[in-house]
Amino acid sequence: MFGLFKKKSKREVLTKKYQKLMEESYKLSHTNRKASDDITAEAEEVMKEIEQLKD
Repeated sequence: MFGLFKKKSKREVLTKKYQKLMEESYKLSHTNRKASDDITAEAEEVMKEIEQLKD
């Protein structure tokens, strides 16, 4: 309950965004491969940002 108002770190926000993009990419992969590839590329950029935060 006390963590309710805790601000999320940049890494947590980026991880959530990455997961959402990958889920969307998977759903699109069944119908529109080009859009799926575009979203996957965007997700990879987010992953690079996450990796930079680890250093």
